[in-house]
Amino acid sequence: MKLYGIPNCDTVKKARAWLAEAGVAYEWHDYKKQGVDRALLAGWIAQVGWERLVNRAGTTWRKLDDATRVGVVDAESAIAVMLAQPSVIKRPVLERDGKIAVGFKPDDYAAFLK
Repeated sequence: MKLYGIPNCDTVKKARAWLAEAGVAYEWHDYKKQGVDRALLAGWIAQVGWERLVNRAGTTWRKLDDATRVGVVDAESAIAVMLAQPSVIKRPVLERDGKIAVGFKPDDYAAFLK
């Protein structure tokens, strides 16, 4: 199992605390230090769609110029922005047995880990 995110994100901190409290072992992947690659993002998009992965509510999204924001219209344009600005990826992403959970809600994690 692997948890993807950035360490200073409050939602990621909550997810990490929940996993620790539940005694769930996972590998940590920091987008900012370790990056992400096109194949990984394409696989996630195949599962949940690009719209779910792009965090349009976050600071990074709001700081993008208008042309970049309006240019995100499909999987390919979303991947380009996520590769250039990994902080625009919705966080955290929990990967287990090839499946992913995006974001964090305790009930969703409990169901995902069953």
